[in-house]
Amino acid sequence: MVKYLRGWWCLFMLVQNACVMCFAQQADTVTYAPVIFPATFKAALNIPYVQVGNWVGLLDVYFDDNAERPLPVVFNIHGGGWNHGVKESQTGFSTFFKAGFAVVNLEYRLTVQATAPAAIEDTRCAMMYVLSHAKQYNIDVNRVVMMGGSAGGHLALMGGLLGDKKLFDKNCKDAPAFTVAAIIDKYGITDVWDWGYGTTIKSKSAVNWMGKYANDAAFAASVSPIHYVNSSSPPVFIVHGDADPTVPYAQSVSLHERLQAAGVTTKFVTIKGGLHGKFSREENSEINRSVIAFINALPAFKNK
Repeated sequence: MVKYLRGWWCLFMLVQNACVMCFAQQADTVTYAPVIFPATFKAALNIPYVQVGNWVGLLDVYFDDNAERPLPVVFNIHGGGWNHGVKESQTGFSTFFKAGFAVVNLEYRLTVQATAPAAIEDTRCAMMYVLSHAKQYNIDVNRVVMMGGSAGGHLALMGGLLGDKKLFDKNCKDAPAFTVAAIIDKYGITDVWDWGYGTTIKSKSAVNWMGKYANDAAFAASVSPIHYVNSSSPPVFIVHGDADPTVPYAQSVSLHERLQAAGVTTKFVTIKGGLHGKFSREENSEINRSVIAFINALPAFKNK
């Protein structure tokens, strides 16, 4: 009987391992549709922006170096709980191309490669690399927009709200002066400690990302956007579904309230019954229209 059970156990393990290998191979061979950009634009792909140990951060820039004047730029940051996701999965930039924006699509170190604050450090370095090459890409350093969803929303907020603070800039060189004109936060994490240990949602992604600081509330605060809001923060557009099962809707509510209290220009769009970014085509179209309207109404973008 023992030999019989051992035999079945070995067979089970062989099948399980085969399935794991199969899924890994499928993940490695996933292909994504290319970004469709205007005929006047160029694509500079997989540009190294920083190296930390053996890891090299890459980004893509879609730009028009023949435009009469430098274009505003949106930095897009993918989500995935800081533990998965690739920049190639992000392709929907037509709204920004039509509005005359250059686009930067960046990757960052995931939890398996490095825990917090690595992803924030990489976001900041990507910003500084591109803006230090602003002439090459014909980019206006005074019209920078940060954008991301979920963990990408968190990184967009951190990249913009940090401003000139150099807390997470140790890997960046030749950092130019620049202004973040706006942040587009799509259902992003605003309070890392609350996401890891909150009353409504307890996220292993947050705990794992904090790594050795998992039980350090002060460290969690240092990597949480909500603690960086002040009267000089850039304008912030927020969108969140009120039925989000992944990132608490209340986190965006709290961020919006903090921004309003500080006198910061902000707009909060609630998607009724919306889940974690799973909005309808009509809802996404309306969000895109609202985002562009919000940006165009800002002083940095008027009469440009």
